[in-house]
Amino acid sequence: MLAVDTNLVVRYLTADDPAQFERAIAVIEGKDAFIGLTVIPETEWVLRGVYRYRPAHVVRALRSLAGLPTVTIEDPDIVSTALQWVERGLDFADALHLARAQSCDAFMTFDQDLAARAVGLSVVPVQLS
Repeated sequence: MLAVDTNLVVRYLTADDPAQFERAIAVIEGKDAFIGLTVIPETEWVLRGVYRYRPAHVVRALRSLAGLPTVTIEDPDIVSTALQWVERGLDFADALHLARAQSCDAFMTFDQDLAARAVGLSVVPVQLS
């Protein structure tokens, strides 16, 4: 299994550089590829911030990647939960932080918008500090 960096994932999802896209296909579809949890939010940020993907498009792209038979996502249940919460209005990074905190007593934040949007999503309460 090969670990894959964000730049390969972005090339694969955007196909913006034909030569690198072909090489990314060869790795991601042609071998067993491991995509670490740190690569997922970095990919989301690049797709949203650089390529101007809307959140729904980012979610579709990441789900299609995760669904490939050659791809193993680190902590797939956490990533899946975060993607569901993005569809419900959370920012991806916030959703990922909250999804990883499910074994905690509370998730503390200064972010009032996050606290309001997270109501009813998580088993761990989001509390304003």
